[in-house]
Amino acid sequence: MSRQHRIKRKPMAEINVVPYIDVMLVLLVIFMITAPLLTQGVKVDLPLADSEPLPAEADDPVVVSVNATGDFFIDVGEGKNAPVDADTLMARVAAVLRYKPRTPIMVKGDRNVDYGRVVEAMVLLQAAGAPNVGLITESPER
Repeated sequence: MSRQHRIKRKPMAEINVVPYIDVMLVLLVIFMITAPLLTQGVKVDLPLADSEPLPAEADDPVVVSVNATGDFFIDVGEGKNAPVDADTLMARVAAVLRYKPRTPIMVKGDRNVDYGRVVEAMVLLQAAGAPNVGLITESPER
């Protein structure tokens, strides 16, 4: 073959980005589906009350929830969605207060729970070493 008949091919310098866009869209859909599943919490109907929001503190508060059936939940440690008994509640709060003594402790009680159960939670928190306990309410809609 002679050199005149040879076709010179230039290297292609373009990148095909279509597969990358497909991967990005799949990841977007996955994150959109899983993001609502990551929120955790205990369903509690808070009582309505006119109250002022607490000032912003350096430490996040420890929230103890009492649901409509009277079970205790704490947002510290393992199993945030699992009910805890009185001893576990006291142990976790005492551990947090030993580490950070100025941590605010808040109680979030369902409006349908017996008030005595909320008071029992407050007594347990006081026995664990909490100097004061706040109550979480929901503002009534105007």
